[in-house]
Amino acid sequence: MIADDHPLVRGALREAVSGLVDGIQIVEAGTFDEVSDMLGKGADIDLVLLDLTMPGVQGFSGLMYLRAQHPGTPVVIVSGNEDRGVIRRCIEFGASGFIPKSVDVDTMRGAIRSVLDGGAWTPSDVDLSTPADRETSDLVKRLATLTPQQVRVLMMLSEGLLNKQIAYELGVSEATVKAHVSAILQKLGVESRTQAVIAASKIAAGQPVPLGFE
Repeated sequence: MIADDHPLVRGALREAVSGLVDGIQIVEAGTFDEVSDMLGKGADIDLVLLDLTMPGVQGFSGLMYLRAQHPGTPVVIVSGNEDRGVIRRCIEFGASGFIPKSVDVDTMRGAIRSVLDGGAWTPSDVDLSTPADRETSDLVKRLATLTPQQVRVLMMLSEGLLNKQIAYELGVSEATVKAHVSAILQKLGVESRTQAVIAASKIAAGQPVPLGFE
């Protein structure tokens, strides 16, 4: 599955993937809802090539959701953001690889083949051995414990939606949303939804997490 909101990028990725494996079938998604719908309906997907920035997701939320909801489906991030901190976080959140959009077609093909063969791939100049700062590493681990529905609620909180609006979007009661919010705050170790959104946005932006979010 190629998931990117830009048709030209999807076309380029399709060209790179075509012929990589005999009998390969490629599906495309322009929004994260399309990604979620196809996987939710049982589509037999061996690999998702996911853009970090597309309608329906912010930062690492799409990756977090897919890893929680579909842990058996490898996800490779294909992004124009080549910040080393962002690449590290993608791997920490469970991505099987990170391919910058600036790489040539042969490199992209090799990266995708490595992942399909069960390996992982990141640019050779990215050092993943250096540990992240303690606060950021701790919050990454906490965010990774959220359930798929809690990730969706956090995504909607980040968009500024109220509990009533989130309940409507998810087709659940406000009480259920409140329970999810409480669980999110507990798992992230914060006291308010505002703090949860700030902490998540700092992670998404690849910035250090301020002290006090423990």
